[in-house]
Amino acid sequence: MFTDYLDRGLAVNADGVCVTSADGTTALTYREVAALSHRIAAALQRDGIADGATVAICSPNDVTALSCVIGILRAGATWVALNPKSEAAEQAALLDVVACDHLLYHASLAERAAALLDRVPSIRGGIAFGGSAGETFEQWLAPAGTTVARGPFDPDAVAMVMGTGGTTGRPKAVPITNRQYLTMSLAFNAHLAEPAPPVYLLATPMTHAAGVSAWPVLAEGGTVVVHDGVRAQEIFASIERHRVTRLFLPPTAIYALLSDPGVRTADFSSLRHFIYAAAPMSVDKLVEAMEVFGPVMTQTFGQAEAPMICTCMTPREHAEALADETKRRRLGSCGRPSYVAAVEIMDDDGRLLAAGERGEIVVRGDLVMGGYHGDPQATAATRRPGGWHATGDVGYRDGDGFVYIVDRKRDMIISGGFNVFPSDVERVIWGHPAVLDCAVIGVPDDKWGEAVTAVVELKDGGTVEGEELIALCKAALGSVQAPKAVLFRELPRSANGKVLKRVLRDEYWAGRARLV
Repeated sequence: MFTDYLDRGLAVNADGVCVTSADGTTALTYREVAALSHRIAAALQRDGIADGATVAICSPNDVTALSCVIGILRAGATWVALNPKSEAAEQAALLDVVACDHLLYHASLAERAAALLDRVPSIRGGIAFGGSAGETFEQWLAPAGTTVARGPFDPDAVAMVMGTGGTTGRPKAVPITNRQYLTMSLAFNAHLAEPAPPVYLLATPMTHAAGVSAWPVLAEGGTVVVHDGVRAQEIFASIERHRVTRLFLPPTAIYALLSDPGVRTADFSSLRHFIYAAAPMSVDKLVEAMEVFGPVMTQTFGQAEAPMICTCMTPREHAEALADETKRRRLGSCGRPSYVAAVEIMDDDGRLLAAGERGEIVVRGDLVMGGYHGDPQATAATRRPGGWHATGDVGYRDGDGFVYIVDRKRDMIISGGFNVFPSDVERVIWGHPAVLDCAVIGVPDDKWGEAVTAVVELKDGGTVEGEELIALCKAALGSVQAPKAVLFRELPRSANGKVLKRVLRDEYWAGRARLV
């Protein structure tokens, strides 16, 4: 069981710091986290939480919130991960899909919690923690010293539920089992080995990739340093103060760090693994990151349905690609299949493709979900012959086994009868020093059907003309793939900071019967 795996940290480092706030004012040892999580589990069981019940947490990144997750798992329940930055309607829809039984929430989000309790009839109770709720939470907990019995061995029991697709309609609920969690964590331990227990900086929401990446650290007796959000100066100071060895950020957040004036003078000598995932990264900015942060960049590829580490590109592989011109193209890849996943490229007829051929990236293994909660139709849409799971990503692999993500299947632009993959264009535009981020979409056009259009967000103080970016793309990709227009504006983003390309596209297709 996954709780057994987490308890390994208690066994090897009982009095070491398990989790701490960024400023160090709140820190809990492994012994203290274990005791608190047992009290939470006992209180949930006392309140009628049975095996398999769903308990949600609505909280910013928080020391107590992490202990609540472990307490939910100890109680035999399933943690429903609510991104605190998501809209109330999206959160309520996910809770309704999984028939959420209880809600634990941070006192700072009491108003949101009240709305959820009102909108989701299945929720039987809500418990606040943190801030002004400290005394009330302490009274709710089971008495100090209380422990709960170890649950039965059931590797296929659901430990966590994540929502996906909720920005465009009713969300799909992705169950993650004990087996998936353990498989993922062991792959992290193998691919990201460090000589001492890691010190991990958690900044983006704990409900997604950043939080999932924290669990392998706990099994090694390492420390999780909790930040609530990405603020460059705070992260730089925390890395130096806590001697952080590992952190995860999506590419857009890394771009923000690189654009901060203090990035060139900060001390990053403790870092061993700077993990990036969730979206393609500009090769030019990746090279800059390797110069600034050191030979520590580590890429993984996965999705909620197959968490985090279907592929991995290690710091050593990054360094090899940077040093050898014949291997430099690998900086545009997401690495090779991890120890725990088989990864192939498949065409629309279910045929596995040879090296160099483009098709859908498919994976199989113990990382892959059994199916969406209560949605057999959506589950069937991900199934491919031979037991493969369809990721929805288009890509290819080279002769050395490195996998390259070209784009999302749904984002491909058909312009004048030619297929244009937006990420190819975005990578060129990202390379311009004035560009913070960009998204390439197809907009309606009477001549082309879809006109390739770059929507660009500039760095503070950055300037560039659209014609310059178009010329840059023509030189690198040719006229067909080059944007017909460049628009400068702020990009719409999800609560995780990912660019909402579908929302952006819908703005320009609104009111049209044809959407391609």
